Amino acid sequence: MPTPIPEFARKAAFALTASAVLLTTACTGQSGSGATDDPSKDTTINFWHAWSAPNEVKAVKSLVAGFEQAHPNIHVNVVGNMTDDKINQALRSGGDKAPDVISSFTTNNVGKFCSSGALVNLNPFFEKSHIDPETTFPKPMNEYTRFEGNRCAVPLLGDAYGLYYNKTAFAKAGITAPPKTWSEFLADARKLTVRQGDGYKQLGFMPNYHGWESTTEHYLGQFSPAYFDRDGKSGLAEDPAFEQGFTLQKKLVDELGGFERLEKFRATLGDEWGPKHPFHTGQVAMQLDGEWRLGMAEETDPGFEIGVAPLPVPDDRADQYGKGYITGTIAGIAATSHKQNAAWELVKYMTTDTDAVVGFANDIHNVPSTLAALKSPKLKYDPRFKTFLDIAADPDSTTTPASINGGVYLVTIQQFGYDYESGKVTDLKAGLRKTAAQIDTDIAQAQ
Repeated sequence: MPTPIPEFARKAAFALTASAVLLTTACTGQSGSGATDDPSKDTTINFWHAWSAPNEVKAVKSLVAGFEQAHPNIHVNVVGNMTDDKINQALRSGGDKAPDVISSFTTNNVGKFCSSGALVNLNPFFEKSHIDPETTFPKPMNEYTRFEGNRCAVPLLGDAYGLYYNKTAFAKAGITAPPKTWSEFLADARKLTVRQGDGYKQLGFMPNYHGWESTTEHYLGQFSPAYFDRDGKSGLAEDPAFEQGFTLQKKLVDELGGFERLEKFRATLGDEWGPKHPFHTGQVAMQLDGEWRLGMAEETDPGFEIGVAPLPVPDDRADQYGKGYITGTIAGIAATSHKQNAAWELVKYMTTDTDAVVGFANDIHNVPSTLAALKSPKLKYDPRFKTFLDIAADPDSTTTPASINGGVYLVTIQQFGYDYESGKVTDLKAGLRKTAAQIDTDIAQAQ
């Protein structure tokens, strides 16, 4: 059974806000850097990462120790608890103490990392090592580690989003299996909802966008939307998947009590990262969440059996049931590094060596980031955790594409979601057109 890892899990919640950090400063490589070093010679490289919880720091040290044993001439100076803001500043300045290798929890920043030249294009390194990323990493992870052909990042463990459900509540409501389509989900959410006064004794599902991981991109991932067309323009007003996704969420809000009633109830519920999370307490019977939630929920001894399943899919995409939204941690090589070949050896080991990836996944309790590691018999996990492994390996699983201005377009879409669910915006089509125009303007200004 995975142990709770709130520090690592926090990256999902911070993804949108952290992406704004890189927008205020440009990251550019400096002249004189490059892959000219001899990795067979004795050298020391700096690796900056963001993990900070004791079990996570221990896991990183174990991962690096395995690398140093395999490469005794390359020594790694590990610096933890580094935010994207600190990493960004160091990538700009360079120097002996700056990172050669970085890892970030914020996949939304890949477009900025790549387009600004802060991280080197890894395509030549993959070619030199005869490693094909397309057959090494799951499809969504390949997508969120590159921008306009520049693969400046590599997946380093991942997150998959699925559905948690209260089996005791399901049985009491006469529901025998988790919902596979959104229409089934809505019917189950209604059955599981027990009103009490102005609130709820039990809410089938908290659909509001502030409801703990129920962000626009997590909902929309099940509709497989095209965020941008071939010309780089926003697809928000053109792809019907967006209209379908927003319509579904608004219907959930309206039929489960309405925005104001749900928000009033939400304000009484526990913190997302604390033991009083409403799924843990039984106040909410179904929860959209990442793989870390299982361990966190079990640690609270919830008093009911927890079920895990993929999120539902649209009724007309029933054959795609099993997919989900994917994100994760990334690793890359600083353009300012004068030890890029040695740095590549560390990146290659951490992200493509099957035993290394599996060992790290076991220690951190997150989803492995290579197709081989996902199938490894050395993986240790609660049987329910396999749901997330399957979601990560599913070719229909989705992610959000990189953009030159990071996650600004996602923030814009999320803000529209807030306005639409609350009734501030009533014309969905017009709202989508206006939001798409804003996204296009923001991207044009960033170029």
